[in-house]
This record gives sequence, structure tokens and C-alpha cells, in this order.
Amino acid sequence: MSKKIVILNGSPRKNGNTAELIKSFTKGAQEVGHTVTEFFLNEMNIRGCLGCCAGGKNPESPCVQKDDMLKIYPEYKAADIVLLASPLYYWTISGQLKTAFDRLFAVAECDPNYRNPLKESILLMAAEGNGFEESVYWYDRLMNHLRWKSLGKVLCGGVMEVGDIEGKKELADAYELGKSIK
Repeated sequence: MSKKIVILNGSPRKNGNTAELIKSFTKGAQEVGHTVTEFFLNEMNIRGCLGCCAGGKNPESPCVQKDDMLKIYPEYKAADIVLLASPLYYWTISGQLKTAFDRLFAVAECDPNYRNPLKESILLMAAEGNGFEESVYWYDRLMNHLRWKSLGKVLCGGVMEVGDIEGKKELADAYELGKSIK
């Protein structure tokens, strides 16, 4: 059965190492018939969450702020899988990804019990070093809180400059992860 996959790409580099992980994953997922939609967050106008708890009144436009999240909300709601992709910044995900993910709370506000839609998820990250512990801790706790199922993580260290990821085994890991989705 074909699945809908939404990628939230939190990298500021359109053609960087995180993008290469995404390309490998996407190739594998599409080869087995899945639909992939990627949002390059750095080029989108997405403001930070106001913490107003005033959203959820209109499922078609769940947040009180009207910005490019309106492009993401319908795809997110229809998705079976949400892929979070980011470079490692200060031992966690990028601000671009965190800002967009925070804004998804408006969708949970559409439910009277503030339940998030149940999804499966994947984490892809690239970094200069190899200190992914805080990111993995955050991601695992997020999955637990949301009651989402993690399908896997691909964490590629030692890739600072654009192109450093070329030839790394994590590209094959991302491709295989994409192909493995049932």
C-alpha cells in the first residue's frame, strides 16, 4: 500500500548534506511506490508559535497566524509518515525545523482533547561531529509524547562542508530506509 510521506527539511542549505540524505531516502521510497512531498523550510515564511492556544477553530486553517504553514497543514494532516530532516545545530535540530514543528500544535488544537494525529516518523540528520545524543533524546521523547511510531533514524556525522557526505554509508542507509517502508 502506497504511503504519503511529508518531509520537513530544516536545513538552510538547499543542496547540502541533509539534502543528500533526503534525496537518497526519497529515491528509495518512490521506487517502492510512496508519494513524497518535501518542504524546504528555510525558504518559507513561517513565524514562531505565539503560544496563544487560540487555534483549532478551523481545520482548514488551524492556526491564527496566516503564513506558509497553510501550505504544510493539509499535507501534514494527509500524511502517513512525517520525516524530520535537519543538520545538527548546537546539539539539536535547526531552528527552522523546530519553528515549523511547534506550529503543528494548531492541528492538535482541532481535537477537543488536543490529540495530535497519529503518524509514523523518521529522523535524518547530518553534522560536522557525531554528538547526536541530545537530538535523539528529543526525538525519542517527542515520538513517545505524540504516540507516533519511529520507523528509523539516519545520523551522519563528519560532514561539515557541502559534498562531504559523498560516499558515506549513511546515504545507502537512507535509501534502504525509504525502500523498507511498508
